[in-house]
Amino acid sequence: MSAPAHRMTEPTSLILFLTMATAWGINYLFVVIGLQYATPLWLAALRAGVGAVGVFVYLLVVQHRSVLTGRDRRDAMLLGLPNTAIFLGLWFVAASQVPAGETAIVIYTFPLWVALLSPWVLGQRLTSRHWASVAIGFSGIVLISQPWAIGAGAVSPVALTELLAAAISWAIGTVLYQRRFHGSLEMREANFFQLTGGALALLAAALLVDPTTLPQPTAGLGLSILWIGVIGTAYAYSAWFYLLARVPAATLSAYTFLVPLIALVAASLFFGERFTYAEVAGMGLVLVSIYGIGTARSRPPVAKPAPGPASPAQSPPAS
Repeated sequence: MSAPAHRMTEPTSLILFLTMATAWGINYLFVVIGLQYATPLWLAALRAGVGAVGVFVYLLVVQHRSVLTGRDRRDAMLLGLPNTAIFLGLWFVAASQVPAGETAIVIYTFPLWVALLSPWVLGQRLTSRHWASVAIGFSGIVLISQPWAIGAGAVSPVALTELLAAAISWAIGTVLYQRRFHGSLEMREANFFQLTGGALALLAAALLVDPTTLPQPTAGLGLSILWIGVIGTAYAYSAWFYLLARVPAATLSAYTFLVPLIALVAASLFFGERFTYAEVAGMGLVLVSIYGIGTARSRPPVAKPAPGPASPAQSPPAS
């Protein structure tokens, strides 16, 4: 297969990436808004469901025939559990306790977990730059969580654990997704089924946990769902797969560190969020580690890997 010919410097690719990254970064603000009108599980179910509908409409327009078998669809729906249901569920539950900008930083420890999982699942060998980036990232998590200051304004250990578990779940789903599906046509169609599987699981969880707290239709909830479902999921995922077919995956993944940076700036501007010096230092270290992971080159695999993409970034993100 020939390498993608386009580069991020081309106007179309650059505009698409910037709008996609902005959509994902601002997602964190609209989650906070949505949680004022719906419980976390209901909001997560609505996001995944609306996103699945949007992706389905996109597929009807650009892909006129299915490329997946019945087994492929089943596996994609099962991968919706770690990639969508557990990831969004834990993130939204913790989001009411952690500032939006800080939430984005902890969620975006995801590349660190992907790097740690890749040698075992994808046969990719990590370089010293990978390991240094991972160490820097975990140092940043310590500064953000400030375990020495529990009860004195630091992030709740329970909420931090939920966010880290969400990031780990997303990473597990990501490497399994990459191993299972190959090529942009398979991956973008499988994305619809993994969103659908995740939405159904979240709906079942919401009915079980919050059966009497159905979301009430309000302008605020509608605005939140419009953004995180249509813009932050259906549009952003479609833009990601369009870019992935045209821009080298290593190049594309190196720029994803902009997403939590956008979330931080937006949260500061719109919510007036302020952080301690230790938290700022920790978030800076995590951003450096994300960039280091995204730009590091993997060593040749120790064994023949499963056929398919070579970079963890080729699986669908779920910001």
